[in-house]
Amino acid sequence: MTNYLLAVVAMLGPAQNRFADPAAWDRLHADLGIQLPPDYRVLVDAYAPIRLNGHLYLHHPATARWNLGQEIRESIQAWSEVPWDDLDADEDPRQLFGLDELSFGTRNGLWPIASTDRGETIFLIAATSVPRLLVSYDETWAEHRMSFAEWLYRYLIGEDMTGPNSAAFYPGPVQMRHLPMSADERPEPWYGPDRGM
Repeated sequence: MTNYLLAVVAMLGPAQNRFADPAAWDRLHADLGIQLPPDYRVLVDAYAPIRLNGHLYLHHPATARWNLGQEIRESIQAWSEVPWDDLDADEDPRQLFGLDELSFGTRNGLWPIASTDRGETIFLIAATSVPRLLVSYDETWAEHRMSFAEWLYRYLIGEDMTGPNSAAFYPGPVQMRHLPMSADERPEPWYGPDRGM
């Protein structure tokens, strides 16, 4: 059985842990009232704030810029303002995935944990004992009953992880770019190890 956390780290290269801070996670979890998954925390600590393969953004709870807590709160606010009762059944995640309710940032709700510059948002359903992610993209939704590490692995190898025909595959090593920590910083991209792809 594949250890997806190790598989992702093998694709991205050695963990940098630039901002790893257990106290920042404790504060974030206390603020949110939920625990984010351990594999997600490991990957965020290892690499974030970062943009992967030119599209996928991961924020970090210990930084002032690209702060994960702030990003989650702002996304919750924006998603909570959508008029969900006005949607057609094929656009309504309640109908598509059998959700009793649709809320954001609640114990039984959806939690935005990553996003892309293509308009995709990756949500965690924190109330389930089995890892469960929902992804929104262009008025469509996809469900993945898997850990964040498995989702990220499959995303990086070019599977349709945000909906039908949504793959963003780039052959060769994964491209990474730190997100700028000041207005005048221009981080250069670098690449993970060769993947044989």
